[in-house]
Amino acid sequence: MYSRKDQARGVDGTFMWLMEEVGELAAALRSGTPEELAAEFADVLAWLATIANVAGVNLGEAVAKKYGAGCPGCGEMVCSCGDAEKP
Repeated sequence: MYSRKDQARGVDGTFMWLMEEVGELAAALRSGTPEELAAEFADVLAWLATIANVAGVNLGEAVAKKYGAGCPGCGEMVCSCGDAEKP
């Protein structure tokens, strides 16, 4: 949608926008309405996808490769890794 602007901004500039949106999501999680919360989740996802595009990463393929067969740790679709482990 904003490819020209995204490429001009680069990964570093786009990452800063993502961090701003993550902050807004944090505020919405604390005290936002359901509509505000949904909008902030959408913004975070959009900026994450934008960084992937600028960096030349196919985000859909990356997610499918890492998580498409289940948890990268235990291989299950519903993770059975221990709570201390980072799945």
